[in-house]
Amino acid sequence: MEERTHTLQNPVLQANRRPYKYLSFRNVVTNTNMEGDSTYESNIMEDENKSEFRSFLKILPPVEFACVYGSSLHPNNQAKSTMTDYILGVSDPYRWHSENLKLNRNHYASWMVHLGGARLVTEVADKIGVGVHFNPFVSWNRKMFKYGVVRIDDLLQDVLCWERFYLSGRLQKPIHIVIDNLDIANVNSVNLRAAISAALLFLPSEFTEEDLYSKVCSLSYVGDLRMLFAEDKNKVKKIVTGQFDLFHSMYKPFLQEYEAKKLLRLSSSANRRVQVFQDCDLSAASSLVSSLPPAIRNQMGMMLGEKTKVIETGKITRDVVLSSREEAAKCLQGILRRKVMISSARQAVSGLLTSGGVNASRYLAKKMSKAWKSWR
Repeated sequence: MEERTHTLQNPVLQANRRPYKYLSFRNVVTNTNMEGDSTYESNIMEDENKSEFRSFLKILPPVEFACVYGSSLHPNNQAKSTMTDYILGVSDPYRWHSENLKLNRNHYASWMVHLGGARLVTEVADKIGVGVHFNPFVSWNRKMFKYGVVRIDDLLQDVLCWERFYLSGRLQKPIHIVIDNLDIANVNSVNLRAAISAALLFLPSEFTEEDLYSKVCSLSYVGDLRMLFAEDKNKVKKIVTGQFDLFHSMYKPFLQEYEAKKLLRLSSSANRRVQVFQDCDLSAASSLVSSLPPAIRNQMGMMLGEKTKVIETGKITRDVVLSSREEAAKCLQGILRRKVMISSARQAVSGLLTSGGVNASRYLAKKMSKAWKSWR
């Protein structure tokens, strides 16, 4: 089987190493009206969570990157039954799964273990899914865990280029980074800037900060087949409401950056809700489009047209031709919808195969139960 290893010789990766560290509990903005010991309590919570999140990783082979995402990050979530979700980045999934099968054979579907082992696990993830293998319903220390294993190169490609718009969507929402040997936190700033640019294209001239985060959150759900029958219809609202401070700490530097560029203006109302006013002319829309990943811009250019220009360094650049802001938003929405639809379908099939019959049924039943309750 061909081995693929990660590399750091990515020019986009090197060019975008900016000092944004807004992805963990230590950066949650504290309420200035709270007592003075709130920051101290927040630090204690961070230490406790970091220790708890790290403890599970001790039973697995070493990883290059690990983060926790999902409902376990909800500040008010104290439910013992909540499953803790991880994304694990490794240099060689085949070797990693080979080692993990020796340590944790029971984490995998029995049919995959007997028919092909690590080779089959990796091939199903790469050829059927979107490069991620998930092991759900892992019981350890009286708690439930789910972890997805992905090749570091594939993770970087999705974060920087939105190639499959799967893990990049996960990392546009609050996460808690536990291990980061390759400084993915800084690389992800490219992804966050692109996400807020896309969200702004879809929003009107005036909206709230909560509206902005809801739009960012919904980007990776547009076209997701699970939203039709297996997801809570209020999922986006619950995510943003429950993790508002985490969203704020993630996107605050980009709001400040765009405010400095006169693309938007922030104004606090009497109830402390932040109102956002954005420039909706074509030049502002062009600026937002320029912050999208190159592959997305190329697709938009093929649909809307491109114009070339030579910049001061002598380099030739291509800009998307926009006739209206609405046209740009509609074009982008179609591109993202198709990517999400394909990725969600492929990963759903991969998940059913790799989880095993019992776990797949449990997971689907849990999702559908939440969906049905939300529709009542």
